[in-house]
Amino acid sequence: MNLNDRRVIKTKNIFHQTLLKLLKEKNLESISVSEICKIANVNRGTFYLHYDQKENLFEEYFMEVMKDLEKSYHGPYQDLSIQPHEIDPSSLRIFHHVKKYSDFYKIVFSNKASLSYYYLFYNKVKILLEEVLTMYKDDKLNIPLYSAYQANAVIGMIIQWVSNDFSYSLDYMNEQYAHFLKIDKFQLAKYHE
Repeated sequence: MNLNDRRVIKTKNIFHQTLLKLLKEKNLESISVSEICKIANVNRGTFYLHYDQKENLFEEYFMEVMKDLEKSYHGPYQDLSIQPHEIDPSSLRIFHHVKKYSDFYKIVFSNKASLSYYYLFYNKVKILLEEVLTMYKDDKLNIPLYSAYQANAVIGMIIQWVSNDFSYSLDYMNEQYAHFLKIDKFQLAKYHE
């Protein structure tokens, strides 16, 4: 099967959108392949041509979202001379990414969602932070601990934004995040004294 074939892409997109629709109502464990196929108006044979099980469909979509997250997160750090606390808020794209996949994040951070979704996202954000932090030399900084701290902080911002139905603008979220990075830099400087 040619994954770049427009028909394949269209079919997979239908499956992704159907899964998102169903995940708004119930968790993945409660969703059946028959239900996915019925709502997608696609037969089970087509489903099994693309996926072995519904978890593969979720994983594929999750990986698509995470690939976009990675691209969005790394954007401002392309210039290695920029320190995290020096980032121009307009160069940040993580909140643009969250807004683009707002239906997904509403599901992941809803109180009905499995906690495993949160941890999948948390682990990805933590890895992204560690990748950026290893570019900057600071022997006193415990990168895994600081990455865990920062990952939870970023996710906390996203959860707050999602729970308020994206009431803050993208520019405001970027400005606040950049401001928090500057505060963290100040706190780290005091720590090193």
